[in-house]
Amino acid sequence: MRKMRFLRFLFPISRANAVSAPQKPNIIFIMADDLGYGDLGCYGQKLIRTPNVDKLAKQGTRFTQFYAGSSVCGPSRCSLMTGYHTGHARVRGNNSAILKSSDVTVAKTLRDVGYATGLIGKWDLGHEGTSGEPMKQGFDYSFGYLRDSHAHNYWTDHLFRNGQRIPKARNVYSHDLCAAESLDFIRHEQGRPFFLYAPFTLPHGFLDPPNDEPYDKQYSWPLANRKYAAMVTRLDTTVGEIMALLDELKLSEKTIVFFASDHGPDYDVGNRLFQSNGPLRGIKRDLYEGGIRVPMIVRWPGKIPGGITSDQIWAFWDFLPTAAEIAGTVPPTGIDGVSVLPSLLGKSSIEHSPLYWEFYEYGFQQAVRVRDWKTIRHAPGKALELYDLKNDLGEEEDVAASNPQVVREMEDTLQTARSPYLDRPDFEAKAMLPNSSPVESGHRSKAKMV
Repeated sequence: MRKMRFLRFLFPISRANAVSAPQKPNIIFIMADDLGYGDLGCYGQKLIRTPNVDKLAKQGTRFTQFYAGSSVCGPSRCSLMTGYHTGHARVRGNNSAILKSSDVTVAKTLRDVGYATGLIGKWDLGHEGTSGEPMKQGFDYSFGYLRDSHAHNYWTDHLFRNGQRIPKARNVYSHDLCAAESLDFIRHEQGRPFFLYAPFTLPHGFLDPPNDEPYDKQYSWPLANRKYAAMVTRLDTTVGEIMALLDELKLSEKTIVFFASDHGPDYDVGNRLFQSNGPLRGIKRDLYEGGIRVPMIVRWPGKIPGGITSDQIWAFWDFLPTAAEIAGTVPPTGIDGVSVLPSLLGKSSIEHSPLYWEFYEYGFQQAVRVRDWKTIRHAPGKALELYDLKNDLGEEEDVAASNPQVVREMEDTLQTARSPYLDRPDFEAKAMLPNSSPVESGHRSKAKMV
């Protein structure tokens, strides 16, 4: 195990707004950033070492049909926090949109029933002094980055604690500080139910970890590969430290742990060697499976079956209602998500309503999944692509021409799944322009990373 080489911020964790409550299960959601479907050993990775996450999968349930809220950071996190897909969410792109005071988040929902709530890592839903900052969205405590652009810098000279800028030594790796803060939060709040949302920044670029261990001797690998793998394994080590602390404090059976990634892998990380999207087509910023299908592992000893694989279809926007049911409360009305707790507990599968995504960075793109059918439209007026995911996981064969009835049904779903983006009509209008259409060539048209 690597040595922890960092300086700790010695500030007490706020216990403001603490209320008495019957003991409820703790909830931890660990989220990687830019981690691909195929980057973990338990999902088929052969070269990058992830023993702690692999152990988590053996102790819990590994889901093979789980989806992020979007193929980029901001809207994906909004979906997770608010229970809406990107057809209805407040934040639908990396466009500086923020949450408003009227939005109901997972943190608000859980704090209302006595949970201590902590955010440690990258927020990206509202910067300091705005309605979207974590302390105004239900978190008792927050530490890390507020903006996506800032989170690219692991050697920054400052971070944010409870909305206030605080200095950080430039020779201290920010992830190590976030890892330590996560452990401190668990220690401080172990006497009451807590929700820890840990959206860590690894392995998102820039690729500049403190060292390349344990891959520093892999001289045949390109440098970018060594750095990327080192960042994934460093994240894995943090997962192991959190699990070990839960065991030490005798909290394992009282804590449900979720592990996922915010979307697919980035092409620029040099992961050609690793096939980070596994068998899937597409990567970050794509609505093909490689951009939105992500790892999900859930562990709750004695409650959730261990060592099994589930093909339950669900997505980020299901987390809020699921967490609400775990906590014994109700989610806000009108959201897109549904509780999948019965499926997590191994009791019954959930027949999910259509899963919907829209994306703006390459023009206005849409995708929807209904059972095993998946359709994508790359721009307004473009013909739909249709894929049978049960028989074509890599989305290699467009079968729209041979399934006209399915195409008509999917077209109807695309029309009714969304509402106008009233928070950013300028953003929506620009994406709808004809010259905003994506270039349908290059690596994004391949079945896998090449």
